[in-house]
Amino acid sequence: MKTLTVRKIFLSLVILNIWSSYLYAQDQKVTVSQDPKFEQLLNEKRKINASLTVNDSYKIQIYNGGSENAKKYLNDFKQNFSDIDATIVFNTPNYKVWVGNYKTRIDAERSLIDIKKKYNNVLLIKPGK
Repeated sequence: MKTLTVRKIFLSLVILNIWSSYLYAQDQKVTVSQDPKFEQLLNEKRKINASLTVNDSYKIQIYNGGSENAKKYLNDFKQNFSDIDATIVFNTPNYKVWVGNYKTRIDAERSLIDIKKKYNNVLLIKPGK
């Protein structure tokens, strides 16, 4: 009786081994086609993320107040200084227009001199978390 069980197990293993050699579960080749606009969108996202880092950079605040005036200041700034990034940040209850993304205080102060010629009440800030 025991030899019959051993034979069944052995025969089952042989059949399983032969059968598994015919399986091709992971032999397929996968090709991924990606829309070229996806890479362009990803690059834009990286650019935006780099400009929005607030923890380790200096910024210049040119406005602090209501929403409509903040939009006006932002548009005016973008027309006058097209090479400097600018964004509106909401801190309850005020909207703030922050410009620039300077790694060092010296760079921020250089731009501050030019921006002060056009805008009153500008501040050099280093936003926290």
